[in-house]
Amino acid sequence: MIAWYVHHHGWGHLTRMQAIRPHLADEVTVFSSLPEPESLAPRTTWVQLPSDSDPVVGADGVRREAHELGDVTANGSLHWAPLGHPGHQARLSVIADWVAVHPTAAFVVDVSVEITMLARLMGVPTIVFAQPGERTDAPHRLGYDLADLILTPWPQGTIEATALVGRERVRAVGGVSRYDGRARVDTGDEHPRRVLFLGRALDRDGLSETVELLRADGWDVESAGANDDDRVDDVWPLLCRATVVVSAAGQNSIADLAAADARAVVIAQERPFGEQEDMARVLAAQGFAQSLPVDAEPSHVVDGIRRAAETAPRWHAWQVHGAAARAASAIEEVAR
Repeated sequence: MIAWYVHHHGWGHLTRMQAIRPHLADEVTVFSSLPEPESLAPRTTWVQLPSDSDPVVGADGVRREAHELGDVTANGSLHWAPLGHPGHQARLSVIADWVAVHPTAAFVVDVSVEITMLARLMGVPTIVFAQPGERTDAPHRLGYDLADLILTPWPQGTIEATALVGRERVRAVGGVSRYDGRARVDTGDEHPRRVLFLGRALDRDGLSETVELLRADGWDVESAGANDDDRVDDVWPLLCRATVVVSAAGQNSIADLAAADARAVVIAQERPFGEQEDMARVLAAQGFAQSLPVDAEPSHVVDGIRRAAETAPRWHAWQVHGAAARAASAIEEVAR
């Protein structure tokens, strides 16, 4: 049995698990605060955890936010361990009780230093996913120290990841995409200049002005998840027919761009530890995509799209093909 913790911020951690899961032969139990997805791979169990960040009403009747209960970092040793929070205590108890009665060959953690520590204290081998950005703080170093294996979902020699330098238990698997191996879609309406805005790479006003400039210049514009009303369950056909894709610099978005071999402009969003800024910087420096800051003017975004349209992508070097299978193989090595 393999256990897997999926962090609840955004959908990227869940998407990565779903991409890797079909390549694992073992049964998998997933723990997350996220609700159970509509579909799971066979022999996969979903355990929804209580929230560890909801406000708490104390014995004095006062409603307090989780961070108001005391030092949530344990003197800087952890990222999030709120004092006396019922949800936090309950979620750790759920995992501990499950591990106590289910033989667990390995625990995949994506991502949480605290869950990594809990699993290792209970004698379970741990596999953690690394992330871009400046992660040399004490909690990240502790999580990496505890891990039996650290997986980097990017190719070796791309993201610097200072905190991983000199560590022997690191395995670079390449970008993990849900679309790895999927055949390109011929939509039959190949517009010579079509832009796809993928996700919320721009704020509402910036997007509106950029779209106006593009249409005035003869570009066809599509969007998926860039607005409140344009969510698309399967963006693969849109990726395949776009001349240029404008996207945030999240790991899963980048892997999907690579799977589609898309000419791209990536706009780094503000994230903890400078995760997306680090990713965007590497992509631009190594010729994978054009990159822009989150506060780029609409005219600069349009210029970036024009440059991207004239640049041949080199996404093969992001090593998406087979990345999910490589990650699964590494997990199974620890679980043996």
